[in-house]
Amino acid sequence: MQPQRDTPWTLILIAAAVVAVLAGWYFWQPAPQPAAEVPVSTAVPGLDDAPAGPQHPLPEPGDDSDIERELVPLPALSDSDQYFKLELSTLFGPALADALISSALIERLVATIDSLTRAQLAERIRPMSALPGQLEVAGQDGSGDYLLLSDNYARYDALVEQVTTANLDEVMDLYRRYYPLFQKAYVGLGYPNGYFNDRLVEVIDHLLATPEVSDPIVLVRPHVLYEFADEELESLSSGQKMLIRIGPQHRAAIKETLIRFRTLVTSRTESL
Repeated sequence: MQPQRDTPWTLILIAAAVVAVLAGWYFWQPAPQPAAEVPVSTAVPGLDDAPAGPQHPLPEPGDDSDIERELVPLPALSDSDQYFKLELSTLFGPALADALISSALIERLVATIDSLTRAQLAERIRPMSALPGQLEVAGQDGSGDYLLLSDNYARYDALVEQVTTANLDEVMDLYRRYYPLFQKAYVGLGYPNGYFNDRLVEVIDHLLATPEVSDPIVLVRPHVLYEFADEELESLSSGQKMLIRIGPQHRAAIKETLIRFRTLVTSRTESL
């Protein structure tokens, strides 16, 4: 039987470029290399009833005293991949950047972030390639159940450290600079009246509400893929299940980073 592999997606945890992504990592199913297609719309009918204006507006790059350097004009969204990937490499290190897909990167990040509150995260929109290795489980006396081994959590040490030790002020600067492209990609998903930063804050709040789960975590395998044996856990969103799967210590570190990043992306409105 083909082993299951891990698929990271960071930034989400910080897409912020978390996104960065927050991110996170998705690892319950085989992870073929995503196709080089632009993400299709993940909008759900009825969810784009946007308010009259942004709830968490970002200041435009260059319109406040905190940004003093002269900004090079942004590339077009369709030409932004190599520039954005290079800047992410500078912030998070080459290991993370090397795992990023090289086509439609901003579009993939935006589509991934938007999908984190939903049940499924489509393979074709994920911005990162597979994390080497396979899911480690132990059977339970022939009962058909499995235990998720805590050895899995160590596989995420390096990536979580890169995300949680990044300079969030610099991440925020990058996010604000490229925000027009994030916004354009979000509108392209099917949200003509939406504001991406508002959606990012919603997703961060959703991820912060992920319940705390103690080991051992029991899994079942009704078909090819593993699932949580606990129906309440299995009914969680794709983003919340990701945070559970990376282990309690990594989850706590990612949540702390998300809280700090949320403060940055909402500081303008919350200071009014």
